[in-house]
Amino acid sequence: MKYHIVFWEIKSRFIPIAFLYMAIGHLYLKADKSIRFYKLLGTGRGETFTPSDANLLIWGLLVKTEKDIENLELIKKWRKIAILEKYYELKPISSHGSWSKQQPFEVNSIEKYEGKVAAITRARIRYRLISNFWRSVPPVVTDLRNSPGLESAIGIGESPIGLQGTFSVWRDSNSLKNFAYHNNPHQEVIKKTHQLNWYAEELFARFAVVNEF
Repeated sequence: MKYHIVFWEIKSRFIPIAFLYMAIGHLYLKADKSIRFYKLLGTGRGETFTPSDANLLIWGLLVKTEKDIENLELIKKWRKIAILEKYYELKPISSHGSWSKQQPFEVNSIEKYEGKVAAITRARIRYRLISNFWRSVPPVVTDLRNSPGLESAIGIGESPIGLQGTFSVWRDSNSLKNFAYHNNPHQEVIKKTHQLNWYAEELFARFAVVNEF
């Protein structure tokens, strides 16, 4: 089983087509019996996680499948309108929590892995607590952007409101761990998460970056 995450950048004139692909994409992906899990993703700057953060020029797909992505029909459609594609093949190292009431990432031990890693954080925020959550995000994002070892980060979501997360790529596991466990703003948000019960569902997963282009 392979895990892929792909992002496409498009020109503004193709935004209506992107919305169409987000709608009909479910039909293509559900019809493909090789696919075990998928999420069609909108993206954002990852600065506030409010709807104003949305970036309508970049779209994404996370998929768990037996196939190479080259053989997925939806991938072929996106490539026809994309001006830029960024692809990662991922191997799960650890995963905690759930996504749509599933644990989609099958973790296999990787001994002495010292290469590039990626992280997915994802949460379904309780609607009555969304404004409180939004107010707490900016300090964490500022520190994330300035963290040593961070190569890239992008906000991801299945919906403009309430279903939000981050995909980030790091030079190595230590860089990611230093941000996650030794970063004061991040630790403060974790503390608030437990105190205020922000999330109806949450997931944190870490991956080895097997391939990228």
